[in-house]
Amino acid sequence: MNANALYLRTPLRHVAALLHRRAGLLLAVLLGPPLIWFCIIYLGSLLALLWQGFYSFDDYSMSVLPQFTLRNYGLIFAKGNIDIVMRTLAMASAVTLASAVIAFPIAYYMSRYATPAVKAFFYIGVMLPMWASYIVKAYSWTVILAKGGIVFWLLGQLHLTGALEALLQLPYVGGSTLSTSHLGRFLVFTYLWLPFMVLPIQAALERVPPNLVQASSDLGARAGQTFRHVILPLAFPGVVAGSIFTFSLTLGDYIIPTLIGPSGLFIGTYVYVQQGAVGNIPMAAAFTVVPIVLVAIYLAIAKRLGAFDAL
Repeated sequence: MNANALYLRTPLRHVAALLHRRAGLLLAVLLGPPLIWFCIIYLGSLLALLWQGFYSFDDYSMSVLPQFTLRNYGLIFAKGNIDIVMRTLAMASAVTLASAVIAFPIAYYMSRYATPAVKAFFYIGVMLPMWASYIVKAYSWTVILAKGGIVFWLLGQLHLTGALEALLQLPYVGGSTLSTSHLGRFLVFTYLWLPFMVLPIQAALERVPPNLVQASSDLGARAGQTFRHVILPLAFPGVVAGSIFTFSLTLGDYIIPTLIGPSGLFIGTYVYVQQGAVGNIPMAAAFTVVPIVLVAIYLAIAKRLGAFDAL
């Protein structure tokens, strides 16, 4: 009996032949373990967290009682908590809009005009900040935006300090310095999440067929008309795809609102305070439903706009 005959009779060969004949079984073998891990670790822990939202919290003993109640979920609709949700939504929407406005010209130049060497430079420039620690970048911005930081120094050199101080007096913007204002918080969020907007838009623009642009030009359309009616509609799913990252990351962040800006709570900081400082885990668990619902709604809208095709 030769070596080939022995190889054909090995159990491993029989298993390989079985998996080759039954593609469904092969798919189950490949995806089964990670799906089981996902269901047990992620979904299991999430359901356990949400279930704790039905527990009671004793304000006197500061202890969690396993007594069923809907009070925690009802408190989500209290005026103060609604204000927290609206404040977070406003910031997430503003950051998403600003990121799209800044990212689109960068992505457009990368996909349409940049040479391979320049495009590589832009890729490095966009992705390099993502390699640095998130905490380091957050603390660095507290120094950059401080009263004696580089931003105030630069504005002083340009004789624009007075304009900045006037801007900081506006409602929903103000603070004594940039590092204690909503404007400073907005700038940091936009800086941190901008790469997550640039890359999906650039990928969507790369997929725009050049012959459509050429056809638009041949039919007499001006550059602005071609951009509005050809390029922008085809690249818009990339904008929506990038907005998924900027919106959801801003919505759940608690570090930036803690380090930069005024003392108003965001969704992330409220959950952190309830769980850490107060110890009211049931209320923290109940409030986590808010970002879950908001992100689920946003994803449903993004899917209808074709965002997942641009990822």
